[in-house]
Amino acid sequence: MKEQLQSGRKATFVVEVQFQQNNTLQGTIRWLEEKRSQRFRSTLELMKLMDDALKRSNEKSMPSEELEWEPVPSDMPL
Repeated sequence: MKEQLQSGRKATFVVEVQFQQNNTLQGTIRWLEEKRSQRFRSTLELMKLMDDALKRSNEKSMPSEELEWEPVPSDMPL
């Protein structure tokens, strides 16, 4: 049998780690294509934000359990 690969849009992230406490990371993630950002309080939350962004990129309809992404301020450098 032949496996089919799903192709979807890609997402580009800039992750700024500000702290490392309790064996996890805290900081800010920026989603460049959508000009959005969000603070994360754990590595798990970071992974969930990335997963959410990829789902939004690949699906036109928003999932019911969507996470909130904040618009990136215009004065924030890439």
